[in-house]
Amino acid sequence: MEGFVIKDVRFAALVLPNAPLELLGEDFRWTEGPVWFADHEQLLFSDLPNDRIMRWTEAGVSTFRFPSHFSNGNCRDRQGRLVTCSHLQRNISRTEIDGGVTVLADRYEGYRLNSPNDIVVKSDDSIWFTDPHYGINTDYEGGRQEPELPARVYRLDADGSLRVVADDFDGPNGLCFSPDERLLYICETGHQFAPSPRQHIRVFSLSADGKSLNEGRMFHKVEPGYADGISCDEQGNIWSSAADGVHCISPDGELLGKILVPFTVANLAFGGRHRSRLFICAGQRLYAIYTNTRGALLL
Repeated sequence: MEGFVIKDVRFAALVLPNAPLELLGEDFRWTEGPVWFADHEQLLFSDLPNDRIMRWTEAGVSTFRFPSHFSNGNCRDRQGRLVTCSHLQRNISRTEIDGGVTVLADRYEGYRLNSPNDIVVKSDDSIWFTDPHYGINTDYEGGRQEPELPARVYRLDADGSLRVVADDFDGPNGLCFSPDERLLYICETGHQFAPSPRQHIRVFSLSADGKSLNEGRMFHKVEPGYADGISCDEQGNIWSSAADGVHCISPDGELLGKILVPFTVANLAFGGRHRSRLFICAGQRLYAIYTNTRGALLL
């Protein structure tokens, strides 16, 4: 199958031999944070160093928000509102239905967050996000600033309380829940200026009340490159960014296959009419490909 690398026969059933990789847009600076809005039939994604959130529809690409305060990760909450990570403002914000913007979290115990990176919403309305130092280490993604907190993973509850759920990461990055929300996958990409990045995806089981994480374990090592953004399909497979495209990893951590992409992939999200179209942020470009699986529909 052209455009694919099949490592396991199970992968052949997840992709379509007659579905090409499609270029949807280009001439961005670095694309990130894709999120699908089914009711508007649109994809929102960050053009991070250009300080804007872009909108893609079948009619083309337009600017959704400028300035975006150097937004990175985006997701949608259970009420259909956009939730965004900002590097410049070092916060998590929510775009209300009327267009107003509400800051949800910008400090932990009085100290400023670093540069919230990626974000997911659980079925109990809690918001889980990673907070590495990447976005404030240089001027490229919003401006160099001094970190006040270690790199961590947080849970933000509906009542506004913020809790640390993992603090043993050098550089937590992308994250996603399994379809049943019993597992949380988190990418570890290490220190930004280290000679080589971490390439690990770790997996954690959730506590019985779903509010904290049990001890994690190594799930998979992504190579070449590293796991930046990840997404889960309805069968529990993890789809990960990599230097050579998108890697599909089984629930037991085995590489099933790859979708080859000509540029380094940063992040990805399922969307489209049946949640079976995979949108891919790759460097200065936005791609999409139809698959034979659907993105996980969380509880």
